Amino acid sequence: MRRTLTRALVSVAAVAVVIPLSGCGLLSNLAGGSAPQPERDETTQEIVEEGDADVFALMVGDCMNEVSEEVVSEVPVVPCDQPHDEEVFFDLTLEGDEYPGDDAIQSQSDEACLAQFEPFVGMAYDVSTLAFYAYRPSQESWEQMDDRVVSCVIYDPAGKVTGTLEGAAR
Repeated sequence: MRRTLTRALVSVAAVAVVIPLSGCGLLSNLAGGSAPQPERDETTQEIVEEGDADVFALMVGDCMNEVSEEVVSEVPVVPCDQPHDEEVFFDLTLEGDEYPGDDAIQSQSDEACLAQFEPFVGMAYDVSTLAFYAYRPSQESWEQMDDRVVSCVIYDPAGKVTGTLEGAAR
C-alpha cells in the first residue's frame, strides 16, 4: 500500500500538490505471516482497542496514529475517543485491470479526497486548517492482491485530536 501525504492548494482551475510523501509495502501474509486485524465492536464496527492493524483492514471512521515509515503494511489504530493523529474519512475503489501508474493513481486519489473533504469537514479545504493524505495501491498490491482501494485520511497539523473531525469546520 502506498502512502501519499498531500497538502493541496485549490484554485479555480487546478489542484496543486505541494508536499508528497510516499512508500509502499505488501501485507506480511504474502510472506507467510498473518496480518493483524483491529478489535471492533460487533454492532458499530468501531475500533475498541489500541493496537496495530493491517492497512487493508482500515474502514471509514477508523482513527490511528501517524506512521513515518516509507513501507506501510500496518498502522497503529486507537478508539476515536482517545487522542490520535489521523482518521479515515473516505474510501474510493479504483477501476481497471492494468496498473495505471503512480502518477495516475496519485492524481485520482488527490481529486477524490479533495472532493470529499468539504462534505466531511463542513468547510472548504483551502480555508481549513486540516490536511489530508491517501493510502493508495502500489503496483505490487495492485497486481498481486487486486488492491484497488484508496483510503483518504484527515489530520490536524497542529497535533492530536480526540473524537472525529467530521463536521469540525476548521
